[in-house]
Amino acid sequence: MAIEIKAPTFPESVADGTVATWHKKPGDAVKRDELIVDIETDKVVLEVLATADGVLGAIVKNEGDTVLSDELLGSIEAGGAAAPAAAPATAAATVAAAAAAPASADDDAMGGPAARKLAEENGIALSSIKGTGKDGRITKEDVVAAVEAKKNAPAQAPAAKPAAAAAPVTAVGDRVEKRVPMTRLRAKVAERLVEAQSNMAMLTTFNEVDMTEVMALRSKYKDLFEKTHNGVRLGFMSFFVKAATEALKRFPAVNASIDGSDIVYHGYADIGVAVSSDRGLVVPVLRNAEQMSLAEIENGIATFGKKARDGKLSIEEMTGGTFTITNGGTFGSMMSTPIVNPPQAAILGMHNIIQRPMAINGQVVIRPMMYLALSYDHRLIDGKEAVTFLVTIKNLLEDPARLLLDI
Repeated sequence: MAIEIKAPTFPESVADGTVATWHKKPGDAVKRDELIVDIETDKVVLEVLATADGVLGAIVKNEGDTVLSDELLGSIEAGGAAAPAAAPATAAATVAAAAAAPASADDDAMGGPAARKLAEENGIALSSIKGTGKDGRITKEDVVAAVEAKKNAPAQAPAAKPAAAAAPVTAVGDRVEKRVPMTRLRAKVAERLVEAQSNMAMLTTFNEVDMTEVMALRSKYKDLFEKTHNGVRLGFMSFFVKAATEALKRFPAVNASIDGSDIVYHGYADIGVAVSSDRGLVVPVLRNAEQMSLAEIENGIATFGKKARDGKLSIEEMTGGTFTITNGGTFGSMMSTPIVNPPQAAILGMHNIIQRPMAINGQVVIRPMMYLALSYDHRLIDGKEAVTFLVTIKNLLEDPARLLLDI
């Protein structure tokens, strides 16, 4: 009995997806709840699992194809037996096949179109290449490395000159070029950034914050904090999130959004925290951050970071958000102008902490200073509100007791 494999039901915010990777090929045995295929959307990679034991049948949507919500991807023959393995070849035959065989059907499941094409052009079987991609998948870079290794390998025995040699991968001096298609995530980010700059009256205001008190507090209590909260580490981001939620209460326009001709004021603070991943920048959301403790914020951010690295963030975790915080300081950025994530009205940029001489009470002292940047939609937020909002965050961080006393 054939069981249909369908794409997941996409939320309203996701129009379609792309088949990223088939982890099985037709004829392979599959088990219930085993990962079969990945679907890449504008936001996350969705995993499609087998719904029954059996054998993978026909594949309807190949890698790179666009799929809609609940669209048919392929089928599983429930209770079927896997195709028998081919008889083992001799070592000499294996070497010969690796050197000259064209790409096979197995290769289709091992590498993408670009990798297969390059392998065919250079007479290399993908089965002879060790993949470094996800789940051992062979990338174009793996094929290039195999071609170079083949060119540089010492000759084992004189061989007859082939009638028509395949065109090798060559580099003219050091001017090597590589062309790869944009991922859906990168393409969507590019689209939204251009949209934000085209449709918003975006401005950025700057200030600087003395991190002395926050750093002293963290240094004094970080060990006790980690012990008390079961291994959760105390970082700087939780202080910024708490300061931002307090400032958002005082300046509700910064936490609002424009919907047509209406202004929507949000009575909660869903804070998006920008996280770097292999696929690009993603922004999971801390829901009701104004109600969270420092430990809950740090634990939430750590969880998001792990999920982002593993590609396990869900669409729900990345949808919504009323305000965003991004920390370019982790990469050494001293100053930047972050771009607002529509339909939000503002984004706070953190930067590197630098020891700088400052005039304090008529004396020059060395203090750990950080530049802050607030980019905002001037259609909704006036300059005075933006500046005083940022000054409020500065004051709360320079005297963290204000966060506890609500002053």
